Amino acid sequence: MQLYIGNKNYSSWSMRPWVLMRQFGIPFDEVMLRFDGFEPDSRFKQAISKLSPTGRVPLLVDDSLVVWDTLAIAEYLGEKYADRKLWPHHAADRARARSLCAEMHAGFGALRSHCPMNIEATLPAVGAKVMAEQPGVRIDLARIIAMWMDALAASGGPYLFGDYSIADAYFAPVVMRLRSYALPVPEAVSAYMAQVVASPGVNAWIRDALAEQDFLAFEEPYRTTRT
Repeated sequence: MQLYIGNKNYSSWSMRPWVLMRQFGIPFDEVMLRFDGFEPDSRFKQAISKLSPTGRVPLLVDDSLVVWDTLAIAEYLGEKYADRKLWPHHAADRARARSLCAEMHAGFGALRSHCPMNIEATLPAVGAKVMAEQPGVRIDLARIIAMWMDALAASGGPYLFGDYSIADAYFAPVVMRLRSYALPVPEAVSAYMAQVVASPGVNAWIRDALAEQDFLAFEEPYRTTRT
């Protein structure tokens, strides 16, 4: 299998299937398509559009099968590697986990817009300003905290549904956002975030993201240089 991804520092959608596959020991070849822009004539768009009907990453290629969209990739891997239990073990927990992932997939536009993923950056002042000026971000953060707290209380942790699952991989980019912008969270959520960061898949992704040297102005609403 080949997994096509964008820059690890910026590409939150790419992060989800990559850390999931790494965490569960699913073998794959990484194909990095570095961002240079999203216009039709950009190198990135020309390369990915030859493979994907959407012209976006991530993209999973398994022999002749092409799977696009993060949630579709997660579901495909969950079925292909059913013995590894990528979704929670119990049916009720699987339903809840899918509900959380679907809500993340379709929502939280204010957080995505005002706090784009930027693993290398440390932006607490920006985070404080965003929290003060953007009520949508405050609403999104409150909902994320509530869903995480409810899941952790029901499962006992350390991950959302006890053992690591697709849900934790799906929220890994949110953890990155909350860290970069130092958004305020309760102690239980902070402990969960630390657990996610320390997990092998996420830890490896962060390491690679920090090693990247690309500074992409179109991905940087708050900085003009890396430092």
